[in-house]
Amino acid sequence: MLTRFDTLRPFHRFVVRQALYPMLLSTGLACGLFAGRVYLSRGATYSFLVWNLFLAWIPYASSLWAAWLHRTHPNRWWLLALPGTVWLIFFPNAPYILTDFLHLQMRWAVPMWYDTIMIVAFSWTGLFLGIFSLRAMQSLVRAFLGRAISWLFVLGTLVASSLGIYIGRFLRWNSWDLILHPLSIWDEVAVRLANPLVYRQTFGVTVLFAAFLLVCYLTFATATLGEQAADV
Repeated sequence: MLTRFDTLRPFHRFVVRQALYPMLLSTGLACGLFAGRVYLSRGATYSFLVWNLFLAWIPYASSLWAAWLHRTHPNRWWLLALPGTVWLIFFPNAPYILTDFLHLQMRWAVPMWYDTIMIVAFSWTGLFLGIFSLRAMQSLVRAFLGRAISWLFVLGTLVASSLGIYIGRFLRWNSWDLILHPLSIWDEVAVRLANPLVYRQTFGVTVLFAAFLLVCYLTFATATLGEQAADV
């Protein structure tokens, strides 16, 4: 007779491979540090970190959705269109939390070292939510289009998301504005792409973030391949 655990075992193995439990633990640490800060300061100064982390979970959850659909319906690639689109739109929100270090400063009631650790916890969680979700989506692209195309997909995603980080941090657009105000965003981006010498910050932020995220992802991918080889 099958027990409830036997029924849930395939899903448990699936979420283990997608690193859900470490992400929940990391999220709990970050939110716990924020709760501690609220208690100490009697204020919610850094409440935007919680919102930004929630947005970072959207692409990760979308990648889980897409990966589960592929697991249960491996030949129905069209089912991945909706979760893939949601993932692509919200993906820049995951590494975006790294830019919240701009808000770090000495504040009353809470030492700066505490705020530093708290922002590191949020940034770390956001970064790895992005890395794990990108790994899941790369696996899907590789399954349908091959290894080489999957790496081009990774590179294109990281460049596009780095531009998205610039758009969010400096132009103050949100992910949902891609749906609500696509032409306005395009106008602002197009004028910068057409005048690279005038808008050097656009290219500087995009290139540096893309390089940083690519190195992070390659480091993670290399470590993962090393573990797989050791298990053989």
